[in-house]
Amino acid sequence: MGYEPVVSHRADVETGAAAEAFEARLKHYEGQRAAVARVGKDPVNAPMIRHWCEAMGDTNPAYSGPDAIAPPTMLQAWTMSGLSGQTRGTHAYDELLGLLDEAGYTSVVATDCEQEYLRPLRPGDEITYDSVIESVSEQKTTKLGTGYFVTTRMDIRVGPDLAGTHRFRILKYAPSRRADRPAGIPTRRDQSPKPSRPRPVVNRDNAAFWEGVQRRRLLIQRCTGCGTLRHPWLPGCNACGGLDWDTVEASGEGTVYSYVVMHHPPFPAFDPPYAVGLIELAEGVRMIGNVLGVPYDKVRIGLPVRLEFQEYDEELVLPVWWAQEAQETRQMRERWEVGT
Repeated sequence: MGYEPVVSHRADVETGAAAEAFEARLKHYEGQRAAVARVGKDPVNAPMIRHWCEAMGDTNPAYSGPDAIAPPTMLQAWTMSGLSGQTRGTHAYDELLGLLDEAGYTSVVATDCEQEYLRPLRPGDEITYDSVIESVSEQKTTKLGTGYFVTTRMDIRVGPDLAGTHRFRILKYAPSRRADRPAGIPTRRDQSPKPSRPRPVVNRDNAAFWEGVQRRRLLIQRCTGCGTLRHPWLPGCNACGGLDWDTVEASGEGTVYSYVVMHHPPFPAFDPPYAVGLIELAEGVRMIGNVLGVPYDKVRIGLPVRLEFQEYDEELVLPVWWAQEAQETRQMRERWEVGT
């Protein structure tokens, strides 16, 4: 990848028998409780639902009126205690994190979460929850550093009924440190290959979209209940609340609805300045992508664009948007070159 070597500053838990013994100690915590029999700070309530919907711009009628339910994605909101009154985890959870701290994995970053909805929540519902340490990964090396992913699963209940689950994953890691260089020798950026572009986050909700991209098809989610198209992909329809869906393939025609030109901060895998557009597809949905074929300062709102799929390396394919006129000119030139 062309990255500079990193210097390890952890104890002897990196290799061999010591590493196996350390990871066995971590695995011992799998299945142990991280929180037990907690109670939500407030019942599910209409004001919080209203504030959430206003912030998200969600006008689904299912979230208002006498028979209102709470938006499913609010699941974790009812378990949070706010800036004050934070409670610590169980002894087992604190011990696990302490063990990682002692081994040099002192930094932490939240990486992702997954939710599953089993029962709608309604105003007046009293929430109880507990959580378990579901898994501790093997040692992983990331751009941030080397460490371990710790996943907890929270079960949220109303009375005896399981309303949903919330999996939360963190990375406990030791930050990478660059190897020292002799004094007075500058770093030349052109000595190392250009880093690869970041990978999209693929989960259960959007996996079919990215599978379509790999096949050079741009798929749009469609609710089978009311026919509403949506992008980005969601587990449920924001128009009728339906959970069933199929897909339609986009025609590839669109216009620039809005755009920004990225100058700063620079990212190693990109070459600023470049234009990023919010593209309104002919089907009516909008998505974000790079605008190509014209200089960044020539991109304009209303510019007609067409879909292409660009390969960035052996694994990564992304949809991009070529200015229609530039694409036609390029295709004519390619046909002429083939003909001659």
